[in-house]
Amino acid sequence: MEIREEIQALLPEVTKFRQDLHQIPELGLQEFKTCYYLKQALASLGVKEVHEVLETGLVAVFASDKPGKTLAFRTDIDALPVTEESGVPFYSQHKGRMHACGHDGHMATMLGFAKYLSEHPEKIRGTIVLIFQPAEEGPGGAQLMIDAGVLDKFGVEQIVGLHVFPDFAEGVIACKKGGMMARNGEVNITVYGKSAHGAQPQQGADAILAAAAIIQGLHTIVSRNLSPLDSAVLTFGEIHGGDAMNIIPGKVELHGTTRAFSDTVYDTLTTRVTTLASEIAKAYDCYAEVDFNHMYRVVKNDAKMVEALKVVAGDSYVTSPPYLLAEDFSMFQQKIPGLFFFVGIKNEAKDYVYPLHSSKLRFDEKNLLGGIQCYVDLIEVLNEEGA
Repeated sequence: MEIREEIQALLPEVTKFRQDLHQIPELGLQEFKTCYYLKQALASLGVKEVHEVLETGLVAVFASDKPGKTLAFRTDIDALPVTEESGVPFYSQHKGRMHACGHDGHMATMLGFAKYLSEHPEKIRGTIVLIFQPAEEGPGGAQLMIDAGVLDKFGVEQIVGLHVFPDFAEGVIACKKGGMMARNGEVNITVYGKSAHGAQPQQGADAILAAAAIIQGLHTIVSRNLSPLDSAVLTFGEIHGGDAMNIIPGKVELHGTTRAFSDTVYDTLTTRVTTLASEIAKAYDCYAEVDFNHMYRVVKNDAKMVEALKVVAGDSYVTSPPYLLAEDFSMFQQKIPGLFFFVGIKNEAKDYVYPLHSSKLRFDEKNLLGGIQCYVDLIEVLNEEGA
């Protein structure tokens, strides 16, 4: 894919946007400095129509007399509770907070796109809606924006989003038709037993032992209750229980994540978790409470929109494998056709190889220009008949 001269000219400002935003990372629904920066940047670019949504979300609108669809482009704006170790000179100024998922790059891409649209209004067809969405990492800002009426108010017909991704080399644009990222949920299990002295275990009901058996038992679900042809994940990343090494605790908490590419598989997974956890706990004279926080749905790309991306990306396009990662962009796709694609940032020579959510994530801002080029060209292609 050729990055045209007028897009290349955006690099200094896009770099500044990204590095400024990288220094002020904020968690979901707390992005007050970020939102202020974005408002000031949009104003400096001459964007005349900007709407505030929720407390930290923004929507910028570009309208044209030329007939066309109402297309939305979305960026997430929140950061993660990660202490930065990237070594970049523009490191996070908020201790224990970092743009470790590349959302600073997404925002810079969107601001670069806004600058291009402001300087080239002749490229606009119909209405272009830029959505700056809070809380992608949690609790799910996409649904909050939908509930606030963003899609309905502006009559959005299709939506596009992207994510920088270190699995792909610099210059690559990756996507696939249908399910590309998984549905996910959080599972919380509380095991209740009876506390006792460690030297007198017969007087208690060991919640730790029951919790260990529950974890072991639940890992049979994927191998024995689901088809080998279906992909699913059940992972427990947190266990909390006990206050002393010689006391059997009466309560243990387990926290984990569930992932699947279909609602049917997801429902089977969650149902079996509830049943097995409860029954295994009983075998140890304990009781288990199971609670789910159902998060995001499958990122399912519209086939015609993927074909449009192939046209604009040209030889930079590759077909992505499916990932059991999750993205709340999927909530927009529950309402309207959507396209979500990856922008490669991997460069082994520069040691730009760290995964998303790593405290060492780094990438070159020049890669953001590929996203801007795709956005600009998609306006035309998505307005062609049948797109």
